[in-house]
Amino acid sequence: MEVVFIKTKDDKKVIFFFLFPALLMMTIFLFYPIVRSFYKTFYIAVQNINPRFVGLHNYRKLLTDPAVWIATKNTFIFMIAAVIFQVGIGIVLAVLVDMIRAGKEFFKTVYFFPIVMSAASLGLLFKLLYNYNSGLLNAFLINFGYEPVLWLDASKALLMVMIPTLWQYVGFYFVIILTAMTKIPEQLYEVAYLEGASTIQRVTKVTLPLIFEDIKVILVLAITGALRVFDFVWLITQGGPFDSSQVLGTYMYSAVFQRRLFGYGSTIAILIIVLGVIITSITNKLLGKRDVSID
Repeated sequence: MEVVFIKTKDDKKVIFFFLFPALLMMTIFLFYPIVRSFYKTFYIAVQNINPRFVGLHNYRKLLTDPAVWIATKNTFIFMIAAVIFQVGIGIVLAVLVDMIRAGKEFFKTVYFFPIVMSAASLGLLFKLLYNYNSGLLNAFLINFGYEPVLWLDASKALLMVMIPTLWQYVGFYFVIILTAMTKIPEQLYEVAYLEGASTIQRVTKVTLPLIFEDIKVILVLAITGALRVFDFVWLITQGGPFDSSQVLGTYMYSAVFQRRLFGYGSTIAILIIVLGVIITSITNKLLGKRDVSID
């Protein structure tokens, strides 16, 4: 017996009724702020008082501002590091944990734990670790007879803020991949084992192709997440010293809430949005959709 569903106008009204609250929230908290920010990019308004129309002045300033170029470069470094370390380590950990028979829940909890911790508390923790006079890292060095290190100088500041930023979200991608792996039928692994496939071959020929769509999702999340990096950088270095650890998020915050340049801060915000759209589109196009076949 075949059941045929016929859509009616009433069905469309019901669908719209359930979609309307979400659309309303997105309009208020997403689309309107974007449009408002774009509008402000054409004005100069110190402390948001008496805005003056300046046309494309803020965009020309954006192209010639050395700090913007440094922040953009550092943001792209975060993107590359997120793909290599966050996603890469997350996949490796998921594969290793999936191979063990007992203790999976323990490792899930341990690796996911940094996500539930406040970024403010973790940022303060790492700032104390890096402290020159009383930090834990320098205390270890001194105890072993070495000179203390200025961990947050211009040559090392970006690396030091990348470590906690990348570490916090490894567990997030680990859980996503591990959950995706549980959907793979065990019979496929048994067949691969009987065919003489090694452990590495089972991972590369069975596991990774079957979870490719999930890997694609976390790659997009990691890449776009790099555009939103803010909390650790701001708490540990505030983008310094000399803008060496500046990223687009911290520079936008500094422009708006410290220098009170609302027009210029809005221009940086639009740059972040445009980069996010372009990079996401390119990533989706490069990854594409692959047909999975098990040889």
